[in-house]
Amino acid sequence: MAPPQIDSKLPNVGTTIFTVMSKMAQDNNAINLSQGFPDYQVPKGLLDAMQKYLHGNYNQYPPMAGVPYLREQIAAKTSRLYAADVDIEDEITVTSGATEALFVAIQTVVRPGDEVIVLDPCYDSYEPGITLAGGKTIHVPLAADFTLDAERLKDAISDKTRLIMLNTPHNPSGSVFSLDELHTLSDLVENRHIFLISDEVYEHMVYDNAQHHSLVSLPVLRDRSFVISSFGKTYHATGWKVAYCLAPPSLTAEFRKIHQFVTFTTHTPTQWALADYMEHHPEHFEELPRFYQQKRDLFLDAMAQSRFDMRPSAGTYFQLANYSALSSEPDQRFVEYLTKVVGVAAIPVSVFYDSPPNQCLIRFCFCKDDTTLEGAAERLSAL
Repeated sequence: MAPPQIDSKLPNVGTTIFTVMSKMAQDNNAINLSQGFPDYQVPKGLLDAMQKYLHGNYNQYPPMAGVPYLREQIAAKTSRLYAADVDIEDEITVTSGATEALFVAIQTVVRPGDEVIVLDPCYDSYEPGITLAGGKTIHVPLAADFTLDAERLKDAISDKTRLIMLNTPHNPSGSVFSLDELHTLSDLVENRHIFLISDEVYEHMVYDNAQHHSLVSLPVLRDRSFVISSFGKTYHATGWKVAYCLAPPSLTAEFRKIHQFVTFTTHTPTQWALADYMEHHPEHFEELPRFYQQKRDLFLDAMAQSRFDMRPSAGTYFQLANYSALSSEPDQRFVEYLTKVVGVAAIPVSVFYDSPPNQCLIRFCFCKDDTTLEGAAERLSAL
């Protein structure tokens, strides 16, 4: 008898583009400006703290919601940056990466038949989580300049809309939602039974003296929101997979019911090390905008003589580039050419859309060592 066959729950999902491009970069010895991870070390003080807690008998299960010391530091940072007081017992949950937090938040509120609005271009983990919850994903494009298209969003909201997913600072575009845009969103949802998930993993990467506005700082939005941030992004440690979710007590209680059966909890010594470093080195996240703006500007300067059209990223560590002066090929073919022939890997922006517009845009990652960025720009500028 033949073995049973699986009826896939995600029949249209393949290997993520980030894995594909990183492998292509490795196979072709290309400079990898595709996947968003640094090629430089975690801060030494954080590594020292990790050593301290690894060898200090902090290796057993922590509380399901996260180590209290870490939740205290999260609350202190949230109060300091956003003038928002969050309760460490009932409003903060430490998760095994932002992807887990996003998945759990979706499962918390979405029921079969519910509609969930995502704003294209959007990160690729959103729709699979919605599908697995039995929801229907409604794709609403951002405006051409990647700002919120309020009329399109308003038109997409229906009686079935249960959730809207946001991402600011925004991957892949590098845009940052303004306070006015968030007030517009507030007006749209205030009298409706609609929840919000705000993916704010790049919260400390906002440039040119601009400001990140967290949903936790706006009462009408906070009361219905799951706000998610990432230690991996902030502390150059993407492989540590530690993040957190802020939500009101009633939402947190339901979030934790699912979280406890997905990962239960997160690596103990890492939580202690992060808490220790946050308490004693708050200057790290305070200086992060300057740190990454320097890298953005270095990359832009190095690319100034290239044939790519690049408008400075407002946030994240991603930079869009228009290649229409070089080619009219689809972006997925163009990034394959760049990787295999030119020796620089990038991400095609079309993969972030349900229905991609006719545009020649690719995404470079600039969270790399300066010499890496200069070497990539030299190759790209030779085209």
